[in-house]
Amino acid sequence: MATSAPLSESLHSPSFWARYTFAHADGAGADRLGDLLDDDLDDEPDDEDDDSPDAEFEVGDGCRLLLTADVGIDFHSLEIVVPGSAKPAELGWDDLAHWHPYALRWSELDLICRAIAALDPGHSHPGAPLALLCRYAAVFADDDVDAAVAAVEAAYTSLRPPGWDGYWPRGTDWLQGADFRGQHVLWQSDEAGNRWAVQEDGQKRDFYSTRGAPATGGFPHAELRTLLAAAAATVAAR
Repeated sequence: MATSAPLSESLHSPSFWARYTFAHADGAGADRLGDLLDDDLDDEPDDEDDDSPDAEFEVGDGCRLLLTADVGIDFHSLEIVVPGSAKPAELGWDDLAHWHPYALRWSELDLICRAIAALDPGHSHPGAPLALLCRYAAVFADDDVDAAVAAVEAAYTSLRPPGWDGYWPRGTDWLQGADFRGQHVLWQSDEAGNRWAVQEDGQKRDFYSTRGAPATGGFPHAELRTLLAAAAATVAAR
């Protein structure tokens, strides 16, 4: 995992996490903020003139994820790069207007983060990669949700400054946005190994994702299959 200097410096900042998770905009955890954000935004990443991603996550065989995290404008995005890619392809994005973050299933994100940790001795799992990337994953009835929440909680806790007892994100905060059990989201697959989600009528929450059927275009199914295969090989070789 390679991060920009501003993001690296912010990983242990409660103000950064309050903005990155949208707690500052009445999202999950807002009730615990207190006066945390009453001061100026002195500790937010400031690289608005830099078009490079804020973090790169290598999973093996030249496959990687690129994260842009702009807490100044409340916009975050995740892209994928595999060998032969002409340019990065967008998996999802999150903002306060037209968000479509849910690009990954929990099992896929867990595999990716294990591969990242296997290649980077500076990061364990669960740790910073999971804390940053969990917003792009959702959980469903066939997931071990308790284990997922515990892993996200551990990832956040690993970054918490010693002795800090104020606001800090929690695994249960993440679950509020990621829990699609009972929301009529059905996963389908084809012979090529692509998987995509279809949401039927009757849901209480909309499943905003670009991960539709391959025929519709718009989601890099082939690239994701390549990246997941590379991640699995990396973990297996560990």
